[in-house]
Amino acid sequence: MTISAVRTHRVSAPLHTPFVTALRRTTTVDTLVVELVDADGRSGFGEAPQVWQVTGASIAGAQACVAEVLGPRLVGRDPDDLVTRCAEVQRAVAGNEAAKAAVDVALHDLAAQRLGVPLVRLLGGTTLRVPTDVTLAAGDAVDLAAAARQRQADGFGVLKLKVGTDAAGDLDRVRAVRAAVGPGVQIRLDANQGWTPREAVRVIRGIEDAGLDVELVEQPVARWDLDGLAWVSDRVSVPILADEAVFGVRDLVEVIRRRAADLVNVKLAKCGGLYPARTLLDLAAAHGLGTVVGSMMESQVGIGAAASLVAAYGTSAVADLDAAWWLAWSPVRGGIRYDGSTVVLPNVPGLGVLGLTEAKVRANG
Repeated sequence: MTISAVRTHRVSAPLHTPFVTALRRTTTVDTLVVELVDADGRSGFGEAPQVWQVTGASIAGAQACVAEVLGPRLVGRDPDDLVTRCAEVQRAVAGNEAAKAAVDVALHDLAAQRLGVPLVRLLGGTTLRVPTDVTLAAGDAVDLAAAARQRQADGFGVLKLKVGTDAAGDLDRVRAVRAAVGPGVQIRLDANQGWTPREAVRVIRGIEDAGLDVELVEQPVARWDLDGLAWVSDRVSVPILADEAVFGVRDLVEVIRRRAADLVNVKLAKCGGLYPARTLLDLAAAHGLGTVVGSMMESQVGIGAAASLVAAYGTSAVADLDAAWWLAWSPVRGGIRYDGSTVVLPNVPGLGVLGLTEAKVRANG
């Protein structure tokens, strides 16, 4: 059996609530869904989210990479030779992590379907339920407190508060959210590179002195400033999570060498898919770093793959996989669903994605 076709689908789906961070504001998930078809007509799916401000990935760029380089290398090849196929994808082009991730996940989805097992089973796990946090989009203290109460009522026990847009007001934002939800909810912060090192230390120490019980702070400074990240980590007690600072193995090695962070956030669209993500999780664990698996703003396709990874490998902190929860409606048929604060994986072969639902999807064979 061989891969007979590689198709791409440009997808844009609305969010029910605007998503705002220190880097961007969006009201849609814009992504490229990649479909690999085998000779029996089975389709494996993966996706490459467009995130100009974080990864630099675009739908047009990912589509060109798949159509001109990755796709032609796969047509006529054996999808069951999964390790070889995934390694070939990683070597085929420099960068283009989102495009690689889409093809890598589609290969895993197709392989799992051909074996008749859920993707989590292919990865070595059994559970079909993965807890997730939920993000509170950046805003003023009053709006954040109201959003926190609503998310608590929705059943979420871990809230990720977006900060970094205004260092002078961030302590008040955290204080307002803690007052709104009480002590029974975990609060983690994500500055999305929004602070200088001195601002980060000032805000985090203020949080510590106020006893606001923050679980961790994600990417407080610019991704390129590993010295600054290490400087912050050395001066605060709250654990520091590296996100944008770590795309691949070499980045993680440098973070480990400099002792720049306490945890790492592994995202498929940053590192290039499930194949390299497992290496990152193993490397982090071997060196005593905590782990989180997160996502960009993605659909049920990308979240399903990331949740399957968590279900099989586990992480030291609750996953950050609420992205598809923000969608007003799903652009795909089948796949994961949310049960309160839990991502529920379908007990069917692969990702359980049956196809696309959006009428405006544009496909290219």
